[in-house]
Amino acid sequence: MAELSTTSGIPVATIKYYLREKLLPAGESETANQARYGAVHLDRLRLIRALIEVGGLSVASARSVIDAIDSEASLPEVFEVAQCTVSAAVAPEDVDPVSLTDIDELLTGWRVSPTNPGRLSAARVLSVFRGLGQTDDRGWFARYAKAALLIAAADLDEIESREGRAAKAETVVVGTVLGDALISGLRRAAQEHVTSERYS
Repeated sequence: MAELSTTSGIPVATIKYYLREKLLPAGESETANQARYGAVHLDRLRLIRALIEVGGLSVASARSVIDAIDSEASLPEVFEVAQCTVSAAVAPEDVDPVSLTDIDELLTGWRVSPTNPGRLSAARVLSVFRGLGQTDDRGWFARYAKAALLIAAADLDEIESREGRAAKAETVVVGTVLGDALISGLRRAAQEHVTSERYS
């Protein structure tokens, strides 16, 4: 474990915590007090740190998505776990029906379940926009929806390029969790770029 700690840069106490929390599989026992850890453990530690430190997941949420990766669940089921893990819980009855109808119009032709966390969150956000007096004068929301389809296609293209179910499932999780952070960062950079072009 000391070697795993040195190689990964993660303190032994943290590795033991991840083992207790079932985020990291146990090492191969060599003696009563020693276990062998390998590349699989190092890769898993990198994944755990990425999900928690960059993706902002709690330990419990990281365990949920790691369990989904390690399960035999289908990719759509892994997507559902990942989406629910990174999304705020919104009950359909707590969403303004008018905003929900407007979001459904934006998603016309999309195959989206009524309980999809993105659908419900988007409707709640739309309701808040309206409450603040923000209007959609230039197709703001429709342009966001169009961009979201491009992003989703990019996600699936990457997933389909991976070999084997486990690699695909890990890309589903990493793409969903870290993709949110990447899009947020790129959007901020793009806002500065477009602002400088228009108002310099």
